[in-house]
Amino acid sequence: TWDDIATARARIREHGHVLDEWISAVKDELGIDLDVDTGVLLDLARDAAHGVARPAAPLTTFLVGFAAARAGGDADAVAEAARKAV
Repeated sequence: TWDDIATARARIREHGHVLDEWISAVKDELGIDLDVDTGVLLDLARDAAHGVARPAAPLTTFLVGFAAARAGGDADAVAEAARKAV
């Protein structure tokens, strides 16, 4: 809900681990048991947002995830897809 988003945004400012908690919660909800280098994905999203257009960030990371899933879906597949997207 919008209230949940507002609460999460407030926690970001006061709690350095909210991103890790968010990722863990989403992975649990989606049934994903995969550890990837989030720094690589965040850097890719930043570069797409600033170098292309802001909406390119989530779309690029989605496409990387889709390509990684088609290539086996492991952490190495994510890293390789991200490398290609860069």
